Amino acid sequence: MAPKEKNGSSNQELFPPLTLRAGHYLLELLILGLAVHLILPQLTALENSFKVISSMNIWIFMLAIVAQIASYLEYGYLLRACVAIARQELSILWGTLIALAASSIGLIAGGTLGNSAATYHWTRALGVNRQGAVQAGTLPTVFNNAILLFVAFLGGAYLLIIHELSKAQIIAFIMILIFIGALIIIVLWGNTHRVQLISAVSKVFTSWKKLNGKQYTFTSSETFQRLFGSLDRLKGDGWKLPAFNSALSIGFDIMTLYLIFLAAGYKVSIGILIAGYGLPIFFGKMAFLIPGGVGVVEGSMAALYNVMGVPIPITVVVILIYRIVSFWIPSILGFPVAFYLQRLALKIKQNDELN
Repeated sequence: MAPKEKNGSSNQELFPPLTLRAGHYLLELLILGLAVHLILPQLTALENSFKVISSMNIWIFMLAIVAQIASYLEYGYLLRACVAIARQELSILWGTLIALAASSIGLIAGGTLGNSAATYHWTRALGVNRQGAVQAGTLPTVFNNAILLFVAFLGGAYLLIIHELSKAQIIAFIMILIFIGALIIIVLWGNTHRVQLISAVSKVFTSWKKLNGKQYTFTSSETFQRLFGSLDRLKGDGWKLPAFNSALSIGFDIMTLYLIFLAAGYKVSIGILIAGYGLPIFFGKMAFLIPGGVGVVEGSMAALYNVMGVPIPITVVVILIYRIVSFWIPSILGFPVAFYLQRLALKIKQNDELN
């Protein structure tokens, strides 16, 4: 007889059946398999890639570092602008530190949801009210994904114009467009049918948690109401500054990649640069189960640049260095910053309790 838990349920009820668990990880395995398939052909070029690294222009590479720092500072400015919509204040420095730390937390705890929760928690600890904290935790993702989607469209259009997409890639691109279009329709419908949207999201979250063998109660209707309040404030001119900051942040990230190409001695055209950047970064965002889109971004980016004629040794060097500069180093730095922010939040809470 199976041992019983305190609530009287059996262990079998706490763990989903093997078929459900396999289905849960199927998408992750498929994406990882695709990434490995795309990356392995590039490894044969490592010998020539070392030659490219040894001949890189160090000064241009330093400019790439500066561009990436500017990208994170602009993200901090984006957080500040989102908080300002609720008539709250947050310095660019604190915004940048929160963005850096929350991004690292998102890698190990909940992805975008973990990122948003950490941003909300730390902005609240710094004295921002609930409305401003909700906006800081949600709106930057909305603006960044919208800008990335636009860049991905430009890249896809360029590939279609120069006929570099295969039939399978065109079908995949169309399917992604259909998915995005459906998502936009849901958002627009939800904004005018808010009670129904909250109810639907509640059912989805409850079903998801049941598949994972966990109990879940949806209690985020208040958060949704604050988010809807944020969207209402954006109907005027409130969206312009956050959208501009988001565009600048992504623009500096693209500039980082461009400067690394230059440092490697290869002058890439703007069309090729955008086509090889937009779609892979967007695909990485879509790979929810894989932290930071690791493997997906590198593999798809390498495949696209190779198809568009960029030499394989250059491709390998540029992509690896770009990901180290834009993803791995900030992610590593984000963890001690997160530790510092958490200790600061606890200290502020203790001081408030004493007063």
